Amino acid sequence: MTAVPSLFARLSIRNKLLALVLLPLAGVLPLLGAILLGWSSVALDRVLVTKIRADLAVAQGYFERTLAEVGASAGAIAESRALHEALAQPAGAVAPLLEQLRRRERLDFVNLRHADGTLRATQDGAASGADPASPAFRAVDGGDHTSVEVLSLAQLQRLHPAGAERAAVPLVPTRNAQPTTRTAEDRALVLLSTRAVRSGSGQLLGHVQAGVLLNRNLDFIDHVNAIVYPEGSLPFGSRGTATLFLDDVRISTNVRLFADAAGRGGERAIGTRVSRTVRDTVLGEGRTWLDRAFVVDEWYVSGYMPLLDHAGQRVGMLYVGFLERPFVWLKYGALTAIGAVYFAVMIAAAWLSLRWARSIFAPLERMEATMGRIEAGVLDARVGAVDSVDEIGSLARHLDQLLDAVGDKTAELQRLNAALDATVAERTRELQAAHAQLVKSEKMATVGQLTAGIAHEVNNPVAVMQGNLDLVRQLLGPAAAPVKAELALVDQQIERIRLIVTRLLQYARPGDYAGYLQPVALGAVLEDCLVLAAHLLARTQIVVVRDDLATRPAAANRQELQQVCVNLIVNAIHAMPEGGTLTLATRDADGDHVEIVVADTGTGIAPELRQRLFSPFVTTKPGGTGLGLWISRNLLERHGGELLAGSADGGGAAFTVRLPAAGADRD
Repeated sequence: MTAVPSLFARLSIRNKLLALVLLPLAGVLPLLGAILLGWSSVALDRVLVTKIRADLAVAQGYFERTLAEVGASAGAIAESRALHEALAQPAGAVAPLLEQLRRRERLDFVNLRHADGTLRATQDGAASGADPASPAFRAVDGGDHTSVEVLSLAQLQRLHPAGAERAAVPLVPTRNAQPTTRTAEDRALVLLSTRAVRSGSGQLLGHVQAGVLLNRNLDFIDHVNAIVYPEGSLPFGSRGTATLFLDDVRISTNVRLFADAAGRGGERAIGTRVSRTVRDTVLGEGRTWLDRAFVVDEWYVSGYMPLLDHAGQRVGMLYVGFLERPFVWLKYGALTAIGAVYFAVMIAAAWLSLRWARSIFAPLERMEATMGRIEAGVLDARVGAVDSVDEIGSLARHLDQLLDAVGDKTAELQRLNAALDATVAERTRELQAAHAQLVKSEKMATVGQLTAGIAHEVNNPVAVMQGNLDLVRQLLGPAAAPVKAELALVDQQIERIRLIVTRLLQYARPGDYAGYLQPVALGAVLEDCLVLAAHLLARTQIVVVRDDLATRPAAANRQELQQVCVNLIVNAIHAMPEGGTLTLATRDADGDHVEIVVADTGTGIAPELRQRLFSPFVTTKPGGTGLGLWISRNLLERHGGELLAGSADGGGAAFTVRLPAAGADRD
């Protein structure tokens, strides 16, 4: 296509080279740099969110494991032999045992309740009557459960007087928190488990109630932090924190007020509250928070998840997070470094490109190299597009046009030559196929006439014999009982004669019996072939060895496959006039094929005969036609099979009939 030369095309070679060098450096590279900077920032933020998700999962796993341990401890106390023995003693004997079991299981409180849920004894002493615990914790239904629960101050004083003082948390004014008029949090967040105490006969004797107080439980929260953020796990001076919330109040945390850069010093931020945005998301909507959040006086990459009581109510939160500032500085530093590297690369690339742009001989060198490749035989070599309208560019285009014209003429000659070769080959194959079909038809017609006469002559006396045998059996009646076995043997032999005649007809006239491809059992085909070849084997000292390993049938025409196998068996018999071993084997070849192997211990196949073994009129037998193997291979190839010739173990020849397995995909 012809186009009006643009302004760029009219420029001098020097100006063109300068424009080609500076435009990508000044336009494209800065744009790519900006895209890379933006992508890097987003990618780093996603990495931080992924990490905090994993950190929160670790903290949740430890929290749930601790809850399960409280349940296991309550169960161990309820099933302990000492408790069952103490129940039979006065009430005063139970309290010391409960204290002992509490220390052993490292619990904050343990109490024993009557079967109706009323308090019987605590680890601090005997108790009786009603108590201010809500019905949810009385376990009056006899069920066992372990959950996170909120207890009022009165409930906690009844169950764990020593923990009542620890539970009270004065509220500390906190930036970004939801406004409130409360001045203190006097409720308690506990891990509470109730287990039924039953006698050996299953009678409910009472309940064991055990728990761990989470308010100001610094050992627990410090252990969570140590598991999630072990020493050295956070780079660049960041620090990890963990917190337990009752509602939105920090009741146990390692976040500190007025701490130094390493998180040391200052009081723990117990009594401070979570920001209003996080509270609405986690406690209000029940969703997990995975994002940056303002924690007391710093921004942290934070993860918050709600804590649910036995009724599914959101009563608190579990938090883990790490200081965001070091990662922000890292991000800005990395982005600055990337920008500096990009800027340096741009300057270096511009300087190098301007130096290289001084050369205007590149088109000439490409033309010279193209001519060298043409002389070396690479006929599709071309100079290629040259962005120039000067003399060098015009010369390069004219050279490519000339080479294209020569290449088109050469390709046309090659195409015509290939078409001629293909036509000749196709005609040759058609001629060979027609000749083979003619020879096969003549041969099979002759054999068919002969076998038809034999079948007629044999079937008539066989029918007479069968009819007279039936008449003898009818006339003798019960008197035929002594020779019943002999008469049955005669029936079997007459049926055998009829079967042999039928199979002979199938072999001689397969067209009368052929049908569509069907699943064919290879072992049964070989058994039929041996019946047809039995008269030849009877006159020899050949031992037949069978090895049927095929587990799948073949997709074939039974009559044609039988014709191929009989031909191979007859050839093997002729190859062993002095006797030997005839091996007939079947096997699974691979995922889609099965094989029949006919092997003999004869003289084998001469090397000079191997290349033309399957050609028509090739034979080593006196009086042979040389068409058997050729016709057999054509029959198999028509149905997607093949016939292979090789040497058997210990000498002799081995022919392999390879066929698609029934049900396999066929090309």
